[in-house]
Amino acid sequence: MNETQAATSREAFELLMAGNQRFVAGIPEHPNQDAARRTEFAASQRPFTVLFGCSDSRLAAEIIFDRGLGDLFVVRTAGHVTGPEVIGSIEYGVDILNCPLFVVLGHEACGAVGAARAALEDGVAPAGYVRDVVERVTPSVLSARAAGRVKGEEILDEHIRHTVDLLLDRSRLLAEKVAAGHAAVVGLCYGLADATARLVATRGLDAPVTTAS
Repeated sequence: MNETQAATSREAFELLMAGNQRFVAGIPEHPNQDAARRTEFAASQRPFTVLFGCSDSRLAAEIIFDRGLGDLFVVRTAGHVTGPEVIGSIEYGVDILNCPLFVVLGHEACGAVGAARAALEDGVAPAGYVRDVVERVTPSVLSARAAGRVKGEEILDEHIRHTVDLLLDRSRLLAEKVAAGHAAVVGLCYGLADATARLVATRGLDAPVTTAS
């Protein structure tokens, strides 16, 4: 099965996770990165996944999922915080490009989450527009604390779940696609040391999944 045959959310998810497993094992195939692929997709694109992730330099999606040109429609912001332009970009990938899978990708040692925790603890917010990023992550930290989740991994997972649910709440188009079975949303957390993409949340995935381990 190649990327153009990922007609369902499960097929897309399995393609994505298979690539991550190759990257973890140190045997990447670097698919769809040659001149022929470049020429084939010069006039159009047919990605199989919309991926919304953190802007962290260690979170290059095509590398950690061992994919190539035209495979992933990637949107990134610090701390994967959302705004109208982010939601519009995601809707473009899901609706106009017909991607069956939408992924929220967080990661260990997220600076935005760490900054939000620090701001709550010492009462000092960052300067400039970094403050806006921190303020958008803060509800996730507060929600995790309210549920008794105080460890770093627990807070990261809460922020990923919060982002998944927030996007489904704010994007009627995305929610309708999921409800109709035309798309699924998955939340993953990436380990910086072991390179594993760990499953945190799923909404509308059409079959049981196997995650990298």
